Amino acid sequence: MLSEQETRALRLRCTQFLCNHAPSSPAQDFAKMSAWCAENQIDYDTYGEGDYLQAFEEKIAKLLGMEAALFCITGTLTQVTALRLACAERGNSLVALHPTSHILKHERSNFQLLQHFHALQIGDPFRPWTVADLQTLTDPVAAAQLELPMREIGGQLPSWDELNAIKNYCALHDIHLHMDGARLWEAGAGFKRDYADIAQGFDSVYVSFYKGIDGLGGAMLLGKSDFIAKANTWMKRQGGNVFRRAPFAIAAAMQFDQRIAAMPQYFERALWLANELKNFTGITINPSVPQVNMLHVYLPVTKERATDIRNNIAHEHGVWLFNSANHTALPNQCMFEWTVGDSLLNMPDANVNNALKLLCDAMASPPKN
Repeated sequence: MLSEQETRALRLRCTQFLCNHAPSSPAQDFAKMSAWCAENQIDYDTYGEGDYLQAFEEKIAKLLGMEAALFCITGTLTQVTALRLACAERGNSLVALHPTSHILKHERSNFQLLQHFHALQIGDPFRPWTVADLQTLTDPVAAAQLELPMREIGGQLPSWDELNAIKNYCALHDIHLHMDGARLWEAGAGFKRDYADIAQGFDSVYVSFYKGIDGLGGAMLLGKSDFIAKANTWMKRQGGNVFRRAPFAIAAAMQFDQRIAAMPQYFERALWLANELKNFTGITINPSVPQVNMLHVYLPVTKERATDIRNNIAHEHGVWLFNSANHTALPNQCMFEWTVGDSLLNMPDANVNNALKLLCDAMASPPKN
């Protein structure tokens, strides 16, 4: 098994990538940032105050039809702060979270240990939650988090009618509706709606700048002006008010328009890929028809075997199939995530099919010693 450093080195030596955007080095990234800053006469911010940073916040707020926005260092810090404030405003510490919420799965109980709020799970782990799920809760909640799209179940989205029903129900019952929009940029193409139409009816929205946008990191929280002002105070209390936000904001801002414009193409390529995968025995995808430019791929081999196959193909053919495989509930099965970015978008169809054939042939062959 390769170490994390060895895996990254192997990936960087590849020339074809089936997932996300092609990797780049710090030297490449910083050179692009330097050129963009020089071209646009960008100056540093100081503790989040700076003309370019406020302009970027205003741009995203306008795009989503929200009053105000705040550039934040991490989504982990951003979301629990928003939900904490929603609970404080209502004098109720209960928040409805889907079982696959990032807060529950990946944030090491921060909401609980830092006493932000208490969580009630809502909905089926394998489906987006619905108004009917919210109505089954016997305790009134101050807030509910809805992830668009839902990453842990292959990028699934609720139907447009269901989404509007959730918005209307939460407004009627004074439930703060918060969007985990880590991949909202991808959801726009899936819904075929403007971002403002999607965000309308949400009380707060979090978006990320390092996933589909391919920035270095960073996030943004959006909502009403007074809510964002309170959130800004809480960011400072929690150590989120770093001296310079420039590297993260610049890395996002300089390529934001380009990435947003490409999202419909990424989505169409994901639909094409899903159709091609039907020709390869042993591969199953979820959802069967992608709802955004993401899908989960299930293989009839263990996580360890899939990782070995990935590494061998990378060594021998310079093709990087996926970033990481995960266990599933079934024995001798694993899954990985494919998000379509520039790499797969620009790869010739024949090359994609050849890579899939390499994968299937390797699964059908005895493991190499």
